[in-house]
Formats: sequence, C-alpha cells, structure tokens
Amino acid sequence: MRIIAADDEPLMLDMLTDRIRQACPKGEVYGFSSARRLLEWAEREPFDAAFLDIEMPGISGISLAQRLKGLCPRGNLIFVTGFSQYMAEAFQLHASGYIMKPVTVRAVEEELRNLRYPPQCEGKAQLRVQAFGNFEVFYQGQPVHFSRSRTKELFAYLIDRRGAGSTMGELISILWEGRLDTPSVRSQLRSLITDLRTTLHQLGQDEIIIKKRDLIAVDPEMVDCDYYRFLSRDPSEENAFQGEYMSNYSWGETTLGALSRQGRL
Repeated sequence: MRIIAADDEPLMLDMLTDRIRQACPKGEVYGFSSARRLLEWAEREPFDAAFLDIEMPGISGISLAQRLKGLCPRGNLIFVTGFSQYMAEAFQLHASGYIMKPVTVRAVEEELRNLRYPPQCEGKAQLRVQAFGNFEVFYQGQPVHFSRSRTKELFAYLIDRRGAGSTMGELISILWEGRLDTPSVRSQLRSLITDLRTTLHQLGQDEIIIKKRDLIAVDPEMVDCDYYRFLSRDPSEENAFQGEYMSNYSWGETTLGALSRQGRL
C-alpha cells in the first residue's frame, strides 16, 4: 500500500509518518511538508491513502485534497486535524476518514481497515485515459504504445461505451465502416482483441477487459478516465470538457453531441 502523509510542521510530520509505519509496516510511506512537492509527486505516482493536515500555509488541506482527488480518483483522503469544524467540507469531498490530533496508531489502523476505496492490488497503478481532446492512454506517466492504430481505436470505443458490452458486429461497423461482416473481417477483429489484451497484459492491466461470449467491454472502475470523472460530477473535472472529445475518431461525435446538448460547455 502506498501512503502519503502531509503536514507543514516537521515534528508533526515525523510523528504522523511514524504512526502510519507502525500501523502498516509493509506499506510505502511518503512524507511531505510542502504541498507543492506533494502535488509534483502525485502527478507522477498513484497512491492508496493520503493523511492530510488541514491547516497548511499557502494551500489548505481541503484544496490540496481536491487537487489530489483529480490526480488519483480512487486515492483515499483522510484528514488529520485538531479542529472538528472541517468535517462537513471533508465529507463533501467523499473523504475516507477524519482523525483528530494527537494521532494514535490505533486511529490510523482503524482508518486503513475501513478505506472508502480498498486497494485493488498492492503497488499497482491504473491506466490514465484521456478522452477530452485526442484519445491518449498513459501508464505511470508514459504514453502507452499500441502496435496497431485500430487496436488503439478499439480500446477508445470500449472506453466510450463505459462498461456496456459491444458485439463483434457492432465493433466491425465502427472499426471498418462500410465493410461487410465477413469471416475475414471477424478474423481481423479477433486479432485486434488479442493484440489489445496482450498490450494490457504487458502492463499488468489484464482485468480492464471483460470478455463474455460475443460481448467485450471494459471495467470502468479499473481505469482513471477524465470523461468518467466528468460524468460523475467530480469537482476537479468541472472545466475539463472544452468541446472536444476523442477528436481523432469520427464516431466520437455522437458522445460529443450528447455532452454539448446537456449544456456542459
């Protein structure tokens, strides 16, 4: 488990990280006394839980939590403070927990046992998917390479479907617009599906693809996607949609139109 601790007072930060290490001896604990350095780190690395002091100079723990939620939606936010008046704001952010100072090992253990988003896999990062603008996929901050352009387009369409299953016939009509559904084209599609699953397997992301009989889909919970966060009304994505959606694929205009009609521009 990867755990962040943030407090601007060095002694309090040392005490907090010590309590976390006692509560979770096998965890990776990263302490930060600077919100700026913490955000720089979080832009590159995923985390499972963040213990945040609320009153920090320059940026409040609430604002810091909002930024972290945008960078890692399934990261658990646990506020650490000597004041109870921030509870309402914390729970508006769907915080996982709230610890009153002085922090005890028992309190940390209790929060780690009851995380809002249980870690999916120890130390495992999610794919980050960019749907607004051109479709792009990143893993650990680096662009994911797809050996075929249609493999990437296949993944993009499955992302667009948000977990709804797609049939072979539907995928053929999207990827080979105007082509007949023939055994030869079906063979090419099966090859693309194999290529996609191989690409994800090499990244340790096998669980993203769900295959059942003639249906294939993605598990939306297994990816970090700006489009998904926007639809869930995540405050960090309030201004993310600027009128462009999967611009490299003409079929994306259907979803683009739906977003525009909802008045989200």
